[in-house]
Amino acid sequence: MRRPNVVVVHWHDLGTHLRAYGYDVDAPHTDALAEQSTVFERCFSTSPLCSPARGALWTGRYPHSNGLQGLTHRGWEYGEGERTLPMHLGDAGYRTVLIGLQHESRDRGRPGFDEHVVCASNRAGDVAEAAARWLDAREADGDPFLLVCGMLEVHRDWPAQRYPPGSPDAVDVPRYLPDNEHTREDIAAFGGAITVADRGLGIILDALRRNGLDDDTILVFTTDHGAPFPRAKGTLYDPGVHVALMVRMPTRLGPVGPRREPGLVSHVDLVPTLLELLGVALPGDVQGVSFAATLRDGAAPTRREVFLEKTYHADYDPIRAIRTESHKYIHNFEPRPLLALPPDLEASPTRRGMGDAHLAPRPQEELYDLVADPGETTNLVDDPGSAEVAGDLRERLDAFMIATNDALRHGPVPVPVSDAPALAADRTA
Repeated sequence: MRRPNVVVVHWHDLGTHLRAYGYDVDAPHTDALAEQSTVFERCFSTSPLCSPARGALWTGRYPHSNGLQGLTHRGWEYGEGERTLPMHLGDAGYRTVLIGLQHESRDRGRPGFDEHVVCASNRAGDVAEAAARWLDAREADGDPFLLVCGMLEVHRDWPAQRYPPGSPDAVDVPRYLPDNEHTREDIAAFGGAITVADRGLGIILDALRRNGLDDDTILVFTTDHGAPFPRAKGTLYDPGVHVALMVRMPTRLGPVGPRREPGLVSHVDLVPTLLELLGVALPGDVQGVSFAATLRDGAAPTRREVFLEKTYHADYDPIRAIRTESHKYIHNFEPRPLLALPPDLEASPTRRGMGDAHLAPRPQEELYDLVADPGETTNLVDDPGSAEVAGDLRERLDAFMIATNDALRHGPVPVPVSDAPALAADRTA
C-alpha cells in the first residue's frame, strides 16, 4: 500500500491562542481543522524560543542533545551528524519540500529537504499560495511527499495595515498578563495576525481538498512555542511552552475519529510518531516517545512527564524543568531577574503597562502545584508539605540530564562564535 503524504503547517509564536484551546479569536479555518483532528490539549514544546524549539520538533531530540541550544543567527547550529524528519523520509522514498520559513540553520540545505521553494515572503499569504501552486502542479501518481509550510505569523510586529486588529474591549486577557489598555491593545493586534495566518491555512486546506488529497495525507498543525508576551515566550512557565497541536489522520490509517486528547505529549515526540505511522525505521538516538497509538487507536499517551529547557536566547539564561500532570519543578542555573524579556517583548505595548516587578531576582528553584495553582504564582519549593514532591521531581530532572548527557550539569555552556547581525535579527526570532 502506498504510504500517505505528510503536510506540516507551523506558525510562529502562537502558543495555544485559538478557540480550540479556549480563546475567542477569529480563525474559522483553524476551528474547522480542530473539528476534524485529534486536538492535543497538553502538548509542550521542549523550549520557549524559536530555533531550539524547532530543532527538537524536526529531530526528535532535545536541544542540548542536537546542538541547537540557541538562535541560529547567534551562531547556533545542529551538531555534526544530526538527522531530521525530511532526511529520514527522504531515505524512505518521500519527496521532501519546504515552503517558507525555517529557523534551524543559516545553511538552507542543512534541514535536509529535497526542495526549498522560495516565496515572495515568509508571510502566511505568500507561503500558502506557493503551497497551493505546488500541490496543484505535482504529479498525482508521484512519490509520497512531506510538505512543510512555515509561516512568519504570528511573530511580532503586527502593523494594523497588514493585520487589522479587533476591538481591545472584546479580547480575552490571559490570567498571566495585567488587564489594562496596553495589554488589550497588544492582544487585539495579536488576534489580527492570527486571523491573517488562518486565511493562509485555509488556502492550503482548500488545495488539499481540490487535489483529492484529504484522505491520503496526515496533516499536522502546530507552532514553535508560547505566545509573544511577558511570562510566556522565553520562559518555562506553561504559557511559554504550551503549544497547539492538531493532527488530522486519513481514515485508512485507523478508525479513530476527531477527538480531544488530554494526555501529556511533547514536540520531541512528533518524529517517532510520524515514522511509526509511516512504517519507517526509528533511529536509535531519537529521544521522543511515539504517540502513534493515540492517533491510530485512541490509546492514551504514555508520558508521565515532559522535560523543558532554555539555555540561550538574547543572552545566557540556563533553565531546566520537568512538568507532570500535576506539578512543575524549575531549576534556574544562573542568578537572573524573574523575567528576562527578549527584545521584541521589551518593546511591546504589554511591557509598557506591566511595571518592573519582574526585575526582582528569581529563585534558584521553583515548584508549582498545577492543579491548585494553574497560573504558577505560588512557589512551593520551601513548603514542608511539598518537600516530597520537590525531591522526587528534582531527582527525576537530574536523572534525565545525566541520561541525555546535558552539559549544563558540568558548568556554563559556552556560546558559539557570535554573528554580527544578531542584535537586529533578535526582533524577528
